[in-house]
Amino acid sequence: MRDPAAFETFYRRHAERVSRFVARRMTDPHTVDDLTTEVFLAAIDTAHTYRPDRGSQEAWLFGIARNTVAAEQRRVARELHKNGRAAGRRPLDADDIARLEERIDAERAARPLLSALAGLPASLRAVTELVDVDGLSVADAAAALRIRVGTARVRLHRAHRRLQAETGHPILEGTS
Repeated sequence: MRDPAAFETFYRRHAERVSRFVARRMTDPHTVDDLTTEVFLAAIDTAHTYRPDRGSQEAWLFGIARNTVAAEQRRVARELHKNGRAAGRRPLDADDIARLEERIDAERAARPLLSALAGLPASLRAVTELVDVDGLSVADAAAALRIRVGTARVRLHRAHRRLQAETGHPILEGTS
């Protein structure tokens, strides 16, 4: 992705969905902004690895976003006791903060589902998050996770069954 105009088009097409993906998983506006930027920087660096036959651009980008968010969560877990999280960040103006706080608030409704999903094994949780929370198709979720579509469907069904057994209510049936 060396063409600035092509990247700008790509960015504009996907930035909001990526930012919403991150906002569902992070509560700090600065972190949401930083990680969204990191996703697109990683996309530039790894554009040569994208293969259309393995999934859509969005699926590929959500795979990058999952990895970026997971890396941040691991980093935070390792450095929880350290201070200075604001050091080295670009200052956000009031409009940036307000926009990101609105996005975080808008995504707040998805957090209870993410919390319920936390009890699932990682393989079931990953496909369920991408399909039921982030709105990807099963095929795109499979591509993002680098698994077969059939495997993704089975994992999604198992996750729905487990969540229904735990809550006593159908969980997002019909979304896959």
